[in-house]
Amino acid sequence: MARPVAVVVAAFLAGLLASEIAAEIAQNSADFYNLGRRRLPQQSLCLELIEPSGYSCSEHKIQTKDGYLLGLQRVSSRSGDLRTQLGPPVLLQHGLFMAGDAWFLNSPEESMGFVLADQGFDVWVGNVRGTRWSHGHVSLSEDDKNFWDWSWQELAEYDLAKMIHHIYSITNSKVFIVGHSQGTIMSLAALTQPDVAEMVEAAALFCPISYLEHITAKFVLRMVNMHLDQMILAMGIHELNFRSDWGVNLLDSICDGHVDCNDLLTSITGKNGC
Repeated sequence: MARPVAVVVAAFLAGLLASEIAAEIAQNSADFYNLGRRRLPQQSLCLELIEPSGYSCSEHKIQTKDGYLLGLQRVSSRSGDLRTQLGPPVLLQHGLFMAGDAWFLNSPEESMGFVLADQGFDVWVGNVRGTRWSHGHVSLSEDDKNFWDWSWQELAEYDLAKMIHHIYSITNSKVFIVGHSQGTIMSLAALTQPDVAEMVEAAALFCPISYLEHITAKFVLRMVNMHLDQMILAMGIHELNFRSDWGVNLLDSICDGHVDCNDLLTSITGKNGC
């Protein structure tokens, strides 16, 4: 694809996300707890959310080098067909505590995944390890502490790299990446791998993050001051699940009298959703 087209597409994505998706994420902060939950049996992002809105969708299961089984969805427009979608492939990569459904929470006219599909793009939806729409591990149980022994480095080196390789192998076309928050640091790190960079046409990175030195969000700073990471590990907890009883109690202890958590997303990211 010619470079001017890449610039136009990246600009289109930037404008679209700025006007619609940032608002979408903020408006759906009530769903924040649900976004990052691991997948339950018999659930499918295609069946639960995308196909009921009238879009064609197929599920892909891919395996990383370290054995994690990731869910990857492919979406086409309401009037299109997955086999005949002519636009370039676009991979949507979600942020922290989220999953692929974050791109489809609003109406088809206001959700990034649906809008891109209707514009003719070949939309692919990434879900990293441990999230609701992925599928566990070839040998580790989700109750095993080793299942959760990874960081964003593995998300970049293994998860995102495998997604891009898979999409490229199916489409034989360079991939556009749209990353949000954690999805941006994953993209920046993954693109340091030459074989991955060769398969990427352009990237649109929203709320980009590379280090945490300048964080001012009171919720996050309170977690740091509480040494929350050490507390959780000392309790023998390895999955950070805000839907569990202990997770709800933990949130109460962080918020009560210290942080206004009525709008939880804003208390974590700031008013601009970043």
